[in-house]
Amino acid sequence: MTAKLPFEAVVAAHGPTVLRVCRAVLGQRDAEDAWSETFLAALKAYPELPGDANVEAWLVTIAHRKAIDVTRAAARRAVPVADVPERGSAAPADGRDLDLTAALAALPRKQREAVAYHYLAGLPYVEVAAIIGGSADAARRAAADGIATLRKTYRAAFG
Repeated sequence: MTAKLPFEAVVAAHGPTVLRVCRAVLGQRDAEDAWSETFLAALKAYPELPGDANVEAWLVTIAHRKAIDVTRAAARRAVPVADVPERGSAAPADGRDLDLTAALAALPRKQREAVAYHYLAGLPYVEVAAIIGGSADAARRAAADGIATLRKTYRAAFG
């Protein structure tokens, strides 16, 4: 059994990956709330986590469930407003921001999640399949289809 890191070190080590996944799955607006909820839930469960567990996969699984919660809550709540609020203007991560968030949001849910969990979180397809359901081959296919669509989108827009 491997010694576990202090929880603060877990947050420091895996926080950026979890936030990237939350942004990819939910978009900028809800990502930080899902990130916070992920680590609050993880803080409660961390003492019971085996020392040899894959902490990153465990956190991405929690983030996936929190993203589902956020999506369900948003679907249940209607907020009428007189004026449409302005979109948040998050600074791009670097000068090459090609509106990846919008392109990911346009993908079907399984493709978006497979791309986020495999390419952004670095999880193997077996773990991606465990999170989103289905087989590792289905997760690989969903990720490949998502990447192919993103390539076509960018080729058409910037080709």
